[in-house]
Amino acid sequence: MKATDKKLVVGLEVGTSKVLALVGEVLPDGIVNIIGVGHCPSKGVDKGGVNDLESVVKSIQRAVDQAELMADCQISSVYLALSGKHIRCQNEIGMVPIAEGEVSSDDVENVVHTAKSVRILDEHRILHVIAQEYSIDLQEGIKNPIGLSGVRIKSKVHLITCHNDMAKNIVKAVERCGLKVDQLIFSGLASSDAVLTDDEKELGACVIDMGSGTMDITVYTGGALRHSVVIPYAGNVVTSDIAYAFGTPPMDAENIKIKYGCAIGALVGKDEVIDVPSVGGRPSRTLQRKTLADVIEPRYIELLSLVQKELTVLQENLKQQNVKHQLAAGIILTGGAAQIKGIVECAEKVFQNQVRIGYPLNISGLTDYVQKPYCSTTVGLLHYGKQSLLNDDSDIRNRSSLKVLAKRLTGWFKKEF
Repeated sequence: MKATDKKLVVGLEVGTSKVLALVGEVLPDGIVNIIGVGHCPSKGVDKGGVNDLESVVKSIQRAVDQAELMADCQISSVYLALSGKHIRCQNEIGMVPIAEGEVSSDDVENVVHTAKSVRILDEHRILHVIAQEYSIDLQEGIKNPIGLSGVRIKSKVHLITCHNDMAKNIVKAVERCGLKVDQLIFSGLASSDAVLTDDEKELGACVIDMGSGTMDITVYTGGALRHSVVIPYAGNVVTSDIAYAFGTPPMDAENIKIKYGCAIGALVGKDEVIDVPSVGGRPSRTLQRKTLADVIEPRYIELLSLVQKELTVLQENLKQQNVKHQLAAGIILTGGAAQIKGIVECAEKVFQNQVRIGYPLNISGLTDYVQKPYCSTTVGLLHYGKQSLLNDDSDIRNRSSLKVLAKRLTGWFKKEF
């Protein structure tokens, strides 16, 4: 079966610790049905950047082969996630006169185009242009301006940019596997698409996707994306703290963290003990689980406090611009490093706000595999692919109806003369 027979989309995330490929079939009701999963440890990637091309290519190839086998299809192109501290965002405004007295889709395209025709950082390119809201003359806060009357239209947009070479390197790794990249998508945007509801975007919410190498942060208020940023510290710093504190190999430190870790010391029983492997063939030791939590908790508090600092500055800026700035729907944690016990309690302490763990929404099929926080980004990529498919379909429908119209017109003209 070729990917073209069904409406299939493929999402690929090349993270610091894992490569994940998902094959999804877009069902008529807009749900993505997951039919293939490929998962393998990532080698050659650090903090979202490629540092060993050959190793990355091998990791991608293994994950894609697995996904093809499970979905029984041939993968030819993917939606690819991108992260890294080179990701930047800026909010811009564009304004144009309304051509025919009422707003057409061309006017919307023009006004968004003027908003994005601004100076961005050298060596950077625009990844996403996301409309926040429009105003027509004196009427503000319009979500969909098409068909409304007026003289001038103004658009507020959120631009996400990335470093050109960083993007090129990850695309090159994928193309080395004989795959085409349909679209490059900021992973923070993908994960927030997978875990947030429209109500949460409206009320105000912050999504923190905690991976191994990076934390991707997106903030929504009043239904629009206001801020995107990547912090280049995440789960790996916790693992290396454990490795140093207990003199245990990094691989074992990671396993101990996943199996016995807790982000709040108070949640761990006083008499619980764990087995910790040593380096250099020395015998393993037993340690109190509480001691482990005492290493993990301060580091998680530090990571989350970095996000809190960002939020404080952002909310002050939004307040000055008279934009809704409350995060009434709270904080949503997702990603692999958000799976540790006690993380919600720890985050509530830092943010003084409600916190929940974000799981991917609107999917069916192999949900046992993918209803996990570490799959949020890749599921979000599938939702992106779904939108593109649906948009292409409507374009094709429009084009074919134009063809029919053109045929009729030529028919009429022939009859006339």
